[in-house]
Amino acid sequence: MTDALLGPWIRRYLLEYLVGERNLARNTQRSYRDTLALLLPFAACRAGQPIDRLEVEALSADHVRCFLQELEEKRKCSVATRNQRLAAVHSLAHFVARHSPEHIRGCGEIRAVPFKKAARPLVTYLEKSEIDAVLSAPDTGSSQGLRDHAVLLFLYNTGARADEAAHVLIGDLRLGATPSRDPSSVVLRGKGNKLRQCPLWTRTVAELTAVVTKRGVEEHVFLNRRGKPLTRFGVYALVQRHAAKAAKGLPSLDRKRVGPHIIRHTTAMHLLRSGVDINTIRAWLGHVSLSTTNIYAEADLEMKANALAKVEIEGTAPKAPWREDGSLMAFLRDL
Repeated sequence: MTDALLGPWIRRYLLEYLVGERNLARNTQRSYRDTLALLLPFAACRAGQPIDRLEVEALSADHVRCFLQELEEKRKCSVATRNQRLAAVHSLAHFVARHSPEHIRGCGEIRAVPFKKAARPLVTYLEKSEIDAVLSAPDTGSSQGLRDHAVLLFLYNTGARADEAAHVLIGDLRLGATPSRDPSSVVLRGKGNKLRQCPLWTRTVAELTAVVTKRGVEEHVFLNRRGKPLTRFGVYALVQRHAAKAAKGLPSLDRKRVGPHIIRHTTAMHLLRSGVDINTIRAWLGHVSLSTTNIYAEADLEMKANALAKVEIEGTAPKAPWREDGSLMAFLRDL
């Protein structure tokens, strides 16, 4: 029976469920696909079956545990990567169990394989002097330098992910002529094709206007040297290149692995310090859960120091040392 084979289920899972039902981001789809590309040969080897004849029942919870152990010990994957792979396996088990009741027990055992507890890494972000140094790194005397400066400013203004910035179209921009009456903004496509709108600074509008002038609305905003759309890898390389240049004059940048996501963290931290409420920052960054955005409030040492200063107990005159009250002690002895 085809229902007993794992192959057709995986095809349905990748094409129908992840794309059609969940509408997950393309990068998430690739991550889940890559997990299964690692898991299937491992499971087939342990079960002694060809991959194309591997049965659903052959993928047991024990096989999944051994697969996760191999990821950590042989492939030297971190706990975070191990948990990410397990999330994909859990998702597949959930899909199969939902459509095939006869496999509920085995799938339930797989979904019971626990995630490992991992320490949450500290949020890395740039101080104002550091982001200013990175923004000043491109040579704006050249067309490429102007493009690079526009990309960096756009990332800092919007808090966009590298993939989001790479896929912005000219038609997504609303560049108002008069900021007070017609505020400028951009529509970003986030994870799962969720749309959000971010305001643009007047300075960003001026930079983008120079980049997109005399071009069609269906074109990408940011292009590479060959006139092709800039990819997320291109955005990452651009940020790293100018961060390395800025670090020559500001050694503190050498201690930070500066990439697009670090600039995203920087945007969130600077918004928080400016008094923007946490829910507005959540919408600005495109977070689904407020708990995700709360990590910035927890990480901001400057705000913690300011809060501590407000409640710090100021020095007071020391109280007189305790001394025995003779009349009181006499009263107590007479009781």
